[in-house]
Amino acid sequence: MQQIKIFMSVESEVSQTEAEVNAWLKESGVRVLQIFGNIAPQTTPLGDTPGGSSGPLRFPPSDVILVVLYETP
Repeated sequence: MQQIKIFMSVESEVSQTEAEVNAWLKESGVRVLQIFGNIAPQTTPLGDTPGGSSGPLRFPPSDVILVVLYETP
């Protein structure tokens, strides 16, 4: 039977999410059929943009989603 597992994170924590996914794969012993994901940039709320600032704009980290399609042994 095919099942999915969804991992959600933010861009600044990608290495931790990678470790979490790899640990889950090792512990679960599932047969992976497909892994896919998406990164969704976040927008700065109105009023948070520094007006007239000469420095670089800072954006909140993007949301990251990773979906694992798998079969159990």
